[in-house]
Amino acid sequence: MIRIGDIIEKIETYNPDFDEDLIRKAYIFSAKAHQGQIRLSGEPYLIHPLEVAGILAEMQLDEPTIATGLLHDTIEDTFATYAQIKALFGQEIADLVEGITKISKMSFSSSEDTQAENFRKMILAMTRDIRVILVKLADRLHNMRTLKFQKPENQQRIAQETLDVYAPIANRLGIEWLKSELEDLSFKYILPDAYLTLERKIVKSEKERDHYIEFVKKILTEKLREEGIIADVSGRPKHLYSIFKKMQSQNIEFSDIYDITAFRVIVNTIPECYEVLGIIHNLWTPIPGKFKDYIALPKSNFYQSLHTTVIGPKGERIEIQIRTHEMHKVAEMGIAAHWKYKEGINLDERDDKRFSWLRQLFEYQKDLKNNAEFLETIKIDLFPDEVFVFTPTGEVKSFPRGSSPIDFAYSIHTEVGNHCKGAKVNGRIVPLRYNLHNGDRVEIITHPQAHPSKDWLKLVKTSRARTKIRQWIKTQEREQSIQLGRELLEKETKRYSVNLSHLYKDGSLERVAQAFSLQTVDDLLATIGYGKITSRQIIRRILSFHDGEPEKPEVVEKPFKKILTRITRKDQTSVLIRGEENVLIRLAKCCNPLPGDKIVGFITRGRGITIHRADCDKVLNSDPQRLIDAKWKSGESILHPVRIQTLSTDRRGLLAEITKELSNLGADILSANVQTTEDHQAINQFVIAIKDLKHLNKIIRALNHIKGIVEVKRIHA
Repeated sequence: MIRIGDIIEKIETYNPDFDEDLIRKAYIFSAKAHQGQIRLSGEPYLIHPLEVAGILAEMQLDEPTIATGLLHDTIEDTFATYAQIKALFGQEIADLVEGITKISKMSFSSSEDTQAENFRKMILAMTRDIRVILVKLADRLHNMRTLKFQKPENQQRIAQETLDVYAPIANRLGIEWLKSELEDLSFKYILPDAYLTLERKIVKSEKERDHYIEFVKKILTEKLREEGIIADVSGRPKHLYSIFKKMQSQNIEFSDIYDITAFRVIVNTIPECYEVLGIIHNLWTPIPGKFKDYIALPKSNFYQSLHTTVIGPKGERIEIQIRTHEMHKVAEMGIAAHWKYKEGINLDERDDKRFSWLRQLFEYQKDLKNNAEFLETIKIDLFPDEVFVFTPTGEVKSFPRGSSPIDFAYSIHTEVGNHCKGAKVNGRIVPLRYNLHNGDRVEIITHPQAHPSKDWLKLVKTSRARTKIRQWIKTQEREQSIQLGRELLEKETKRYSVNLSHLYKDGSLERVAQAFSLQTVDDLLATIGYGKITSRQIIRRILSFHDGEPEKPEVVEKPFKKILTRITRKDQTSVLIRGEENVLIRLAKCCNPLPGDKIVGFITRGRGITIHRADCDKVLNSDPQRLIDAKWKSGESILHPVRIQTLSTDRRGLLAEITKELSNLGADILSANVQTTEDHQAINQFVIAIKDLKHLNKIIRALNHIKGIVEVKRIHA
């Protein structure tokens, strides 16, 4: 158990002149506030803030941050108030504690709208003071270390949230050790069988591997010393989750992974890094395509290192990372290795770039009103796997892997993207669907008549390009709807011998727009064009103004009711459209929505309404004016087909166990497709009939517990 004296000793190692009185004062306040409180483990609650402060001290953070670690739960879990903390510790620490309190109340496993709102709040807190999220990460790490005391359902929820939200944030902030530990701890509770199986295999080979690590370290250290280079050489196995992901992505067994051990060489200068690389490549044969220079081209989180994979002693593949001591500090601590945390401090150009991605996220959260689009943007920006390309002038730009020339065009300027006609890569013309590769030299060809299309959304990877394309498409669709609405209204005015120009001039159309809770006449015309209000309703409303009839507030849903009445049929599905039953609808095949999924309706011309999952790509890329609220009827027991896939080892009797489990859980198998691979793995796809999302999740959990199954997931046709 960590003690306050241990924390103070840690701080002294990197900041001898720190304010010890502040730390002790925060400790005493926290001890009094949490007095009598017990954790689920049965230990005094005070242990938790002490452990959090200890983690922050390990990260070598400043005194206000460590004091916040000691106080972070006082406002939320005790009678302490913001005013008390401000009076005793000052506004800086009080604001930090309040920021942690707000983030702690957020849930990222609830509805899409709540998730989006919580992400917005967290990004805002991070831009105000990055230390807020650093304390929250330390808090989450200790909670994950003690997750075994939670109920199983809470373990799954907290672990999934950690893997989806907090581990990616740690990675984006460049804190490698924290990201790795959060991933491994999450893996342990999300897929316990796969975790234990992999852990046993690692432990089984541990003794032999330790001997091999020492053998390689000795050879490498002696060779470098001969060349006059003093270096710290270390070796360690890669963390479990990274091994598991590699097994999944390459569809291979543990026995087929040859580079589970990573070696690290730390030297004093950058020239020595390249000198060590040459020595290693002379000593052992490098594997082509496995060298990466992150010193010349740092990652977006400013990670720097040389990576190479070679055929080492005994013919084994080994990965070696080469970096300086300063690079190692940044690689381990990331943004925590820098002291300029707070907004308002003048940053130099290098530090300013470290925060550019965070500022970009902040701008997106202000601009993107659609929650599904915003969440998609967050996921893109939190999971960067980068390639580096060059502009014609030699400037280096980084993009997510799989990006296209369209992404490159929008990174230069919005207008360059909007008028992109083609691209040259390394001097030759390539199609816009071309995937950028490291080292490509890219030149964009533009034309005034060239414009974005919806197909571009399938080609781009960056959130900037995706957002700009959608903005252009929505603007064009709105303009088309305004034109259509104007034509329909003009046609209707002629039937009533009304002059449309006169209606513009006398303000009648503005009054009608206000009556329908719309901002402008263009909004009114667009709504007519979308089919949400008929031109006849507009004329009737205008005539009522001139006849002196009192204006009655009309709910926009009324025109919808008339539209829906014309496209109804009985008992089509278990979906309500704005509270209306018996609507002509169909379930989208692209995303196959199930009861329990958040859904939305899409108005199709002449075919009623199509129901999509709210996070479906087609919904995200569609015109929001054609979307309509939808929800599942409660108490319905209609069965829905859904496709699931299992990835497992190929063993006798496994298929029988799967089908038996499905039968026990009341899921009829409608079809099955079973495949085995050369490396003795089985990929099985089943279409099963289920009740709702809760039923599906129960099935997935049950199948995951069958011996030999590595992964079970829902897939779409």
